Amino acid sequence: MHAGIMAVATSIIRARVLTFCAVLLGSAFGASAHPHVFVDGGVSFRFRDGAVLESLLVTWRYDAFETLYILSSHGISLNDAGGLDEADRLELVRQRSDWPEDFDGSAHLVHGDQPIALEWPRGLDAHLVNGRLEVTFERLLSTPLEMRGQAAELGFYESTYFFAFTITDTPEVLGPETGCAAQVIGFDADEDDTELQAALAKLGREETPDIKNVGALFADRIILSCD
Repeated sequence: MHAGIMAVATSIIRARVLTFCAVLLGSAFGASAHPHVFVDGGVSFRFRDGAVLESLLVTWRYDAFETLYILSSHGISLNDAGGLDEADRLELVRQRSDWPEDFDGSAHLVHGDQPIALEWPRGLDAHLVNGRLEVTFERLLSTPLEMRGQAAELGFYESTYFFAFTITDTPEVLGPETGCAAQVIGFDADEDDTELQAALAKLGREETPDIKNVGALFADRIILSCD
């Protein structure tokens, strides 16, 4: 393997804990929260026939520690330049395309208070970007959604909050003359939110909390609106 990668990978848990503590210093909710993997990225919206929403284009960008862990777990080495050879990149794409049965999706679309069913991910691609693994894939809506004169909300989260997702990419609206726009609403921790504080108090560091859909409490969101 590339020099040093195994040593870093074997100390992954310790490094994550240190990073986790540093990230949460100064937070109103500090030591109670428990995400183990940090992912940023976002979601864009693909339309057809004007304002008919057809699919979501999802980007995940794993933290540096999780990137090394993933590469190590798949038996993939960095090359001498610290990147991925094309054969290894394609092998990573093949392996990551085998989604687990409990895949949570991170993209949760709601229209009129009703969750919108999405198809299984397709078209996964993977690249190493500035030392971090970036994964992109598409989620087709099970039934395309006419959005003219409508609005929808998308939450970017994993339900157990083991993965902490943050929207850092500006969402795009793809398609001719959709008349639609997307706005990111970032999660804002509120010290006076007693429900949130109660949920945080129940979050352990090493086990999945027994709180249904707890990740939604911490989600960045995108408001999609169409004229």
